[in-house]
Amino acid sequence: MATGFPAATGDILTAAMFNGLTAFQSTITDQTADYTAVLTDQYQVLVSMNKATAIAFKIPTNASVAFPVGTVLNVLSKGAGLVTISAVTPATTTILSAGAVAASPTLAQYKMAACVKVATDTWYVVGAIA
Repeated sequence: MATGFPAATGDILTAAMFNGLTAFQSTITDQTADYTAVLTDQYQVLVSMNKATAIAFKIPTNASVAFPVGTVLNVLSKGAGLVTISAVTPATTTILSAGAVAASPTLAQYKMAACVKVATDTWYVVGAIA
């Protein structure tokens, strides 16, 4: 996560905070099993999914993890396995995309997507989705 974020009213933007916005986190751990997003995945974090077979990136309900509206989760598919982006609880959390299956977009190897929270339990997924 970028240094100093999230900031609060009255905070002064320092060089370290500003420079933290320009790059992804320097240490990225490959996820080799199904993964559910956590609060620290927001901002300049790249979640790297790396498995030879199918793997899932799950977005939890707002009640479980209260990401602020406007949060972006960046997902990269490194492995040969197809990455499916979906909700932990589909009846509560809505995932929308222009993919073949709007509620469960997929990423092929070396493709990336951004999951953008637009309302309490609504996310748009944009990027190199199938």
